[in-house]
Amino acid sequence: MTNTDKEAFVEAFRARTKKFVVDNIKFFRTLPKTEEAKIIGRQLLRSSSSVGTNYRAACRARSQTEFHSKMSIVVEEADESASWMEVLVEAEIVKESEIAILVDEANQILKVTSSARKAVSKN
Repeated sequence: MTNTDKEAFVEAFRARTKKFVVDNIKFFRTLPKTEEAKIIGRQLLRSSSSVGTNYRAACRARSQTEFHSKMSIVVEEADESASWMEVLVEAEIVKESEIAILVDEANQILKVTSSARKAVSKN
């Protein structure tokens, strides 16, 4: 992979993680106005927004150690986001079909960032 290819991937993935945040904000607005939906929804907002901001910070890392640290946060927060989405479905607050695309995106982001973190660990 050339440097140009890497830069293009980083920019595309940065846009993707930002879109993940925006999509979760829009989803949050559709949740029922019950107390439990608000609480779980806020947790989802926190974790999903951390995915985007920490990936952005990882892109600006000054060392492999800093990159690994930020990517570890992204991995953790993407997994937490997927977990809150599962809770929303299992608690019957939302239907699986209403959140399936977001769950899939959280899992895809998790796979990509886990692989990137492992690659840095090996170097």
